[in-house]
Amino acid sequence: MKYLWLWWNKEDVRTEQQQLADEGRDTGTVDAEFARLLAGEMPEDALFQQAMDALLDKTRLLPMRPDYAYIEPSDLESIRAQRPDGPRELAVDYPEAVRRDRIAGAWMGRCAGCLLGKPVEGALRPRLQILLDHFGYEEIPDYIWRFPGLTEEDCANFGWQSPWWYRNTDCFPGDDDTNFTVMGMALIKDKGINFTPTDMADFWLADVPLLRLCTAERVAYRNFAALVEPPESALVRNPYREWIGARIRADFFGYLALGRPELAAELAWRDASISHVKNGIYGAMWVAAMLAAAIGETDTRRVIEIGLTEIPAKSRLFEAVTEILNQHAAGVTYPEAVQYIHKHWDETRAHHWCHGISNAQIVAMGLLYGEGDYEKSITRSVLPCFDTDCNGATVGSIMGMMLGAKTLPEKWTGVMNDIIHTDLSGYQTTLISTLADEMFQIHNNFWKTRQS
Repeated sequence: MKYLWLWWNKEDVRTEQQQLADEGRDTGTVDAEFARLLAGEMPEDALFQQAMDALLDKTRLLPMRPDYAYIEPSDLESIRAQRPDGPRELAVDYPEAVRRDRIAGAWMGRCAGCLLGKPVEGALRPRLQILLDHFGYEEIPDYIWRFPGLTEEDCANFGWQSPWWYRNTDCFPGDDDTNFTVMGMALIKDKGINFTPTDMADFWLADVPLLRLCTAERVAYRNFAALVEPPESALVRNPYREWIGARIRADFFGYLALGRPELAAELAWRDASISHVKNGIYGAMWVAAMLAAAIGETDTRRVIEIGLTEIPAKSRLFEAVTEILNQHAAGVTYPEAVQYIHKHWDETRAHHWCHGISNAQIVAMGLLYGEGDYEKSITRSVLPCFDTDCNGATVGSIMGMMLGAKTLPEKWTGVMNDIIHTDLSGYQTTLISTLADEMFQIHNNFWKTRQS
């Protein structure tokens, strides 16, 4: 029962401590308890688990600091009250064949971008640079396991996962980033566009194995099982409440609501609010809105800006992504932008490595510095490291939506042979193209209803 992902450790204590500081909580009454749990002689035993649970029950009730500069609600009505003006619905009137190609491109692009990042998830940027230097590359030119002459020893020396499994695969091997996209599709297929957060929680309990979930999703699942309903399920004993998880679940909602960023963001909110709060929710809404807008835009900057109009203007995520937009407009180079990320975020800390904001900045970088090119966009979203498979997947999805399946390079899509594995019942092994067609049909049914 002492399973790693079900057992609190001291890094989780540090995560909660930093999260409280991030969101502007006054921790004066609990600082001594944090110090006790982080003390060097404190074993991570059953008593530690109980003490951490008790501390988390206290921290969720802590007051806000009066000097906190941000306004970051978690309920939809208040989020909408704090967002800037934006195009809530776009004039997108593409024929069926174009919409089909764009959704297929987004889904295939997501899979390929995720596959690029998977083997290097957890690798640190300095080690990646040493590897690239070893092979004489300035940037990532291909899937890592296809680097000519790459050996097991190279991977061990540079802290990488083994390339051999990837070299021998003939499919997309499955990942939570793609599981969640299929999950969103399956829920809409079952419950329709009017699904509730509770519907999503019920779906998880019925169809998703607990140990296939990570961080905030794992916490929320445990809360569901204890009959804690959304939105409380996102708050109870959840140090990861602003991490990246909800963002990686958002894509299908953008596919469904093409041309309607406000609706896409709302659907993403319904899903995200079961496990995340504040910026953890905003990241999902931002991505869904970007995807809804991407079919009608050729400028990635405009796509990013439309996504931002669906989240609070005085939030940390809005501020952080805007900083990347400003740097790019000011002529900051891509290597300088990568240095900026690593100056402000410590990739050796789980809270920074997996946070929704640090990785949102990397997504914005990948889109802006990708210069409209699919390959350059996904490789430049993986090169900074942090959550590589998630960022490659999100950028690949948005670029695939903008460019369409027919334009995606065979170099990146062909390796999967149109086969994907997932952890969802009924979809364990299927074709990527079959799922793309199903995603399109669900979108098209909604599209026809909207047009009538």
